[in-house]
Amino acid sequence: MEMIKPSKLSEIKDTVSDAAELMRQIGNPEVMESLNKVKDTTKIVNEIIQGLNTPEMVKNIENFRLISENMNETSVKMENTMNHLKETDVIYDASDLMKSIKDKINSFADDNPKSINGQDLHDMGTASKEMMLSVKYLINEITLCLVSSKKSTMIHNANDTIKEVSDIYKMVTSQPR
Repeated sequence: MEMIKPSKLSEIKDTVSDAAELMRQIGNPEVMESLNKVKDTTKIVNEIIQGLNTPEMVKNIENFRLISENMNETSVKMENTMNHLKETDVIYDASDLMKSIKDKINSFADDNPKSINGQDLHDMGTASKEMMLSVKYLINEITLCLVSSKKSTMIHNANDTIKEVSDIYKMVTSQPR
């Protein structure tokens, strides 16, 4: 058997002394209370983890993901529509056209019968027709966007998810601790 060096013996003695001090501290009421709180917290965390692993919660998480994707897609489509409208100057043209029509209509109010001629009426009719076509195209774009959004069942998924999260919350909070 080998001789244990004095420094090794001193290290072993210090380690045993530290272990004994730890054992005394564990018996302390404050430490026991803290350990009980950690135990209770761990139990609650495990319940939450179990709740998150239920098929309902997995479905809810998937629904949140789908809702997020649908919102992103809708946002991109609306942004593209607005960019298209800006690029084609439909909004500005419609505004100018409305102003022009208003000016023409106001000219009817003048008591001067020479203020409106046949060409003016023809121009106004053509401009009105162009404006109606522009509005029609705008409505078609918005309708396509809304139809696409409705097909995604985003609202239905959101309502289901909210209801299921509420039920799980009630279930977890009603359990005795």
